Parts: sequence; C-alpha cells; structure tokens
Amino acid sequence: MAINLVNGKMFKKMVTNGAINLKNNCEYINSLNVFPVPDGDTGINMSMTIDSGITEINKCESDSIIDLSKIFARGLLMGARGNSGVSLSQYFRGLSVAIKSLQKDSLTPTDFLYCFEQGKEIAYRAFKDPVEGTMLTVIRESYEAVKDKKFDSFEDLFTAYFEAAKVSEANTPNLLPVLKEANVTDSGGEGFLKVVEGMYKAIMGEMITAEVEKETKNEYEYQLNYKLVLKDVESFQISDLRQDLSLKGDVEIEQNGQILSVKISTDDLGRVLSLSEKFGSLVQVEVKNVKLNDELPEVKEDAPRKDMAVITVAFGDGIKETFKELGCAVVINGGQTMNPSTESFVKACKEANADNVIIVPNNGNVIMAAEQATKLVEGCNVRVLHAKTIAQGYASLIAFDETQDLDSNMSDMEEAMANVKTGEVTYAVRDTSISGVEIKANDFMGILDGDIIVSKADRIESTKDLLKAAIDEDSAAVTIFVGNGVSEDEVSQLEEYIPTLNEDVEVEIVEGKQDIYSYIISIE
Repeated sequence: MAINLVNGKMFKKMVTNGAINLKNNCEYINSLNVFPVPDGDTGINMSMTIDSGITEINKCESDSIIDLSKIFARGLLMGARGNSGVSLSQYFRGLSVAIKSLQKDSLTPTDFLYCFEQGKEIAYRAFKDPVEGTMLTVIRESYEAVKDKKFDSFEDLFTAYFEAAKVSEANTPNLLPVLKEANVTDSGGEGFLKVVEGMYKAIMGEMITAEVEKETKNEYEYQLNYKLVLKDVESFQISDLRQDLSLKGDVEIEQNGQILSVKISTDDLGRVLSLSEKFGSLVQVEVKNVKLNDELPEVKEDAPRKDMAVITVAFGDGIKETFKELGCAVVINGGQTMNPSTESFVKACKEANADNVIIVPNNGNVIMAAEQATKLVEGCNVRVLHAKTIAQGYASLIAFDETQDLDSNMSDMEEAMANVKTGEVTYAVRDTSISGVEIKANDFMGILDGDIIVSKADRIESTKDLLKAAIDEDSAAVTIFVGNGVSEDEVSQLEEYIPTLNEDVEVEIVEGKQDIYSYIISIE
C-alpha cells in the first residue's frame, strides 16, 4: 500500500533510519577528506550531530510531527559539530520550521516538498558565502529536481529526491576543482546522501540495522575509540593486538588495509594506548568517562563574576596548558578530529562566568558551531574570533588584555592574528596530488597556511622546507609546538637550522604533546 501521509511516528522512523545509515557509512565519509591528512572527521561530525537529535527525539513522549520535528532539530542544533554538522542541523531546522507552519498532524507529499524547500533555504542562510560543490549544492539540487513535479505517494517523492541527490553528489567534483584533483566527491554531500537514503528506505519499508559494537559486559570507567595506522601491514596479525587488549577490557577491532578501528571499554587508558603504539601510530583518539557526568562543572554561586573572559579550543596537553597560562578561562578539549559541539560552547560560556566572552576556535571547522552558540547563550555578550589555527589563536591570546573592553580586545586580537603564518607537519594517509605536489602515503607533508607545499619521506627535510618557505627577512619570532613522538635531537636540528634562514629570529619551543601533527609552527 502506498504511503500518502507521513505522521509523527513515520517521521521518527525516517530520521532514525537516516541516522543509522549515516553512522554505518561514517568511515567511508571520513575517507573522502580532500587533504590526505589523518584527521578526516566529516562522517564523525555529522553522525554525532544527528545522533544528538535522535537522543532527544527518543525522549519525547508526543507523537505529534510538529513536536517531534522541533525537538529533533533542537537536538541537532545543540549537538552540531563542524561545518558539515551545522549544515545538517540547519537543514532539519528548515524542515521543522516548515512543519510547524503547516500545522498538520500528517503531511502529504506536496507538504514535504515545502519542507524540502525550507530545509534548503535555511541551510544556505547559515553561510555568508556558500560554496558550490558541497553539501549545500546537493541539498539545493535535490529539491530543484522535484519541486515542480506532482507526487501521489511518498514512495515516488523520495525515490525522485534520493536519485537527484545521488546525481548531484556525483557531480560535486565538476563544481569544486579541489575535489576533482583529489579524485573524491564531497564528504558532506555524501553524508547528506546517506541520511536521505536512510529516510528513503524507511519509506520503502526497509529499516536499517545499526552496525554497532556489542554491549560491554563490565562496568569499565572509560570508553576509548581510536584508529591505528599500522607500521607494517604485511606482518601484522590482528589477533596479536586483540590478545593484548582483551586483557585490559572488552575490545572490538576492525581492519581496513593499513587502518585499524579500535573500540574498547577499559580502566587502563595508558596501557591500552602504549600496547597499541607497538603496532603503529594513534589517530582520532576519543575518550569518554562513562562513570562521570560529561557536563562541564556548574559555576559556584559565590564565584566572583568577571568582566572579560576567553574560551578556546585546543588539543594536546602542552598546548592546552599554554593557553591556560595565557589567561583562557576555559579550554575546550578538541580541534582536529574532535570538533566541539554547539552545546559545548554554550556550557563553556556559562562556566567562564563573565559579562563578555571571546571564543577562539583555532580551527576553521569549529567556527560555525561557535557562532551558533552565540545565538543561544544568555546573560553575556559573546564574540567569535575567527582564528582557524593553533598558531593564530596563540598570537591572539598574547594580545588579549582582560582590563580592556570587548571591542578593543577583538581589534587587538584580530590584528595579532593577521600577522601570523601557520606551519603544520603531519603524515599522509593516501597517495594523491594536490596543487602540483605529489604525495605518497606515509610521506610527511609541510602545510603552510592551509596549503600543502612539500611532501617527503623524511620528516626533518619536509619541516626544513616548510620553514624555508615561511621564514623571511621580516620574521621576528618562531614558536614550535612539538608533538608526541618527536625526538629532542630532531628538535635541536630545527633550532640550529632556523638561524640560517634569519639570524635575528627568536625561537621558542613548546612541548605541545599533540597527536597527528608532529609540529605546529607559528611564524610572526
């Protein structure tokens, strides 16, 4: 029997199916990252965003499609992570706005066309300069392909909508040259496509089963998820690592070529990570203490309220400690591979306990979630400094003065940030070619202000080439945040090399203790 009306129960099935389908394809979506750096996280961001909505919708006792769509959209908004997560949350906010305006218990296919239109409109509205060849394009073109047609059933509507989304996603490399050069489609668009596919399958009567980890048998303190880039794929036996880790908790391991995905419930984080490092390099490490409340601590009522405070986002114990020393009231753990949610910023603003708050995201993929938070925070003025790198954030924090007013601080911090070059050194996870630079898997890439400028098998040589390109006669200071796994001898070589480029440059070495990036370099 054809489906002619969608009510609240059916809507819930559709979005749940979409969330499960997205989660099941999370790793594939992560792999579509244009740059071959080991921090592709689009799939993770989108999945965590929509899961936040599912969590809220599952708490709702109402069957009203108006109530359910509103609660679902609110959950996505608060859980939005990264630009892709914000885009997805705004799309569903558009659907919610449309559903509320229709004031119906059940929607027709024509009603849903209006919802698609509003999803498109509000998703685009969230971006000042929308880029075509992204998720936004897939959202827009999917709607445009069906908007002028008459559909008698939801089966027909979603078949057409899903097919249009597939065509649009396949065409994204023709709209965005960097996708074509990297030979991938847009990761955000692919995530949206998986959500639509799940909704389509729900309409067609196919409910998807989540490919999730088994229930843990013991009450372990930590849930640890990470990836392991193997040193030697040919000699590696998955049973060796599983045997080691099984002594430390309930573990699941999946292998995809050189990459292992590990999930373990354990009480011994340090031992688990050290056992794993015998076989390769750790990336995308996520830790949750399942025995504690994840919320940030509430402000004590007797705590004195400040006039001015800074919130920042950072990863690496050394970097976080440095930012605290520079006066940050709250340092949110995250950045690369772990973009904080909108709700994280809302809670951090409350914890900062100040009349005026400046958020320093330190990552281009975190800015939109921070901006969303400014619309939700009550009781203080919140601004977002558009710092896209740790180096920019570091320079801006040196310029911060809590005795100045909000406008003066923003101006000084923006000026300081504008005078910084950012260098980063990490390894490649696949072969590719970007902007004429040939990259081989496991090469060390030198990235200058977001552009990969060198890729070599030897890390110190890549780092020297990066420094040579970044340091000039006007450079005055170089700060190097050293990552985990870098030897003192290697750092000493760089300290000796920098004066050969400019003998007047002041060099500061900070033990950043960050993963993934061997070096994060600030050049002023």
